Amino acid sequence: MSRVLLIKNANLYDPEPQGLRDILVVDEKVLTVAEHIDTPELPVPVEVVSAEGKTVIPGYVDQHVHMIGGGGEAGPYSRTPEVMLSDVTTAGVTTVIGVLGTDGTGRHPESLLAKVRGLETEGISAYMLTASYEIPLRTMTGDARRDIILIDKVLGIGEIALSDHRSSQPTKDEVKRILTQARLGGMLSAKAGVVQFHMGIGKNGIQMLFEILDETEIPARHMIPTHVNRAPHLFEQAKELARRGGYIDITSGIREEDGFTNCIKPSEAIRICMEEGVPMEQITMSSDGNGSMSVPLPDGGARLLVTRLSSLHEEVRDAVFSGVPIEKAIQICGANPARANGLYPKKGCIRPGSDADILFLDEEFLVDTVFARGRKMVEHGKALVKGTFETN
Repeated sequence: MSRVLLIKNANLYDPEPQGLRDILVVDEKVLTVAEHIDTPELPVPVEVVSAEGKTVIPGYVDQHVHMIGGGGEAGPYSRTPEVMLSDVTTAGVTTVIGVLGTDGTGRHPESLLAKVRGLETEGISAYMLTASYEIPLRTMTGDARRDIILIDKVLGIGEIALSDHRSSQPTKDEVKRILTQARLGGMLSAKAGVVQFHMGIGKNGIQMLFEILDETEIPARHMIPTHVNRAPHLFEQAKELARRGGYIDITSGIREEDGFTNCIKPSEAIRICMEEGVPMEQITMSSDGNGSMSVPLPDGGARLLVTRLSSLHEEVRDAVFSGVPIEKAIQICGANPARANGLYPKKGCIRPGSDADILFLDEEFLVDTVFARGRKMVEHGKALVKGTFETN
């Protein structure tokens, strides 16, 4: 039986401001958006939900999540656990893209793919990138291009570590070949074919990517350096890459309040880019959710810094409160990552034909209600739908 949902009196940003609108959803898709929609007479129940007093925006697309856990850099005890469904939905996120991260030995792309399919079954949309920090690439078919072409959930390659003591110190030619694999794989499968680069704080930053742009015909849109707010010199380079057509990814979980030093607060990075005229459509923000970094302590121990998916909306909210227009702030976690990863307009907007991923924000701009593919997952900030093995 079809599921029909009518949302009334939404202060809609689709992501552009539309004023008060009604939204009609059938099953998983937005059917129509209009100033007024009468409750249809149908042979199936119609759920009518009032959005009066709420700001309604597209559900967030978090393009960098350690779904099966991250970390492990202080030994096996420091491996973070798998992401639970309610961790995702209560953060306002309705689409996730999974990455492996540092550990391509104890964790595998096949396990990440299984988690992706599990989260899809539980009710959200999930995708992944193949490989990990290291080179040679760890893939499922033995070739990253084949992974992209043959496996529906694989959108690209990543995260490949650059300018970081944990990287494989790849050569420029190796990085060129990885970008070419992603581009060709994307072309042959009608996907974006992106490469996410984990950026460390090394002095060279993303200089290698500039050199590749100068020396090859590879379009900048295939490059997504992430964690670009972790150091001032890296952030300055990132702004230039955005001006040259590349995407740059701010990490919402890299903040001084979470233990990171010498970084730029994510909401501040957004505001700076806006004020300096950096193309806002080239800026994305992801959480690095469930990622972890080990910081050595003088006594020989380690402090574990763990990033949270909830930091994504916290930084959107802070950006809005610092003067960034709502439509610009939300596109950085919605339309922009959707476009970068080839998911727009299925994701990142509330328009006829798009997936019914819809987020209500209350008067204090906090997450109130979340619909994922037309199903209510969160109400009044609390998860209505829990993952298979969630107990609380």
